Amino acid sequence: MTRVNTLAALAAVGVLLAAVSLPGPVWGQGAAGQRWELTKAQKERAEKAKNPVPADKRKASAENGKKIAMQNCAPCHGASGKGDGPGAAALPKKPADWTSKVVQEEKDSTLFVKITDGNPPMPPWASLPEKDRWDLVNYIKSLGKK
Repeated sequence: MTRVNTLAALAAVGVLLAAVSLPGPVWGQGAAGQRWELTKAQKERAEKAKNPVPADKRKASAENGKKIAMQNCAPCHGASGKGDGPGAAALPKKPADWTSKVVQEEKDSTLFVKITDGNPPMPPWASLPEKDRWDLVNYIKSLGKK
């Protein structure tokens, strides 16, 4: 097994353990394409959040976001963000397809809160610097423009 495959497998196991041990609603789209609805407190935070990256700088931000996604998110969301990573099969719900209409219609601030807080089986990514989380948002949004 290559180092990348080993890391992906370890990440998938970690996410699976989190999914089994943490109760709560699941991030993802399931068969019916349902959205992950934010709590009232999350909605309030999302209303206050504003993407700090100017529109003319979002391409560079998205490129950094792609690097972060390949390191942290690809084991479940896949290399192209379609929710088909190697760890996805072991999860109780399919990870969100970032290229889908459901995800692409989300506000930047909503995606930011979802990335920050996580939602089992997706872990919270609050430990990532705020700039990196906004770069992830910009990368996810860039997938809808292809």
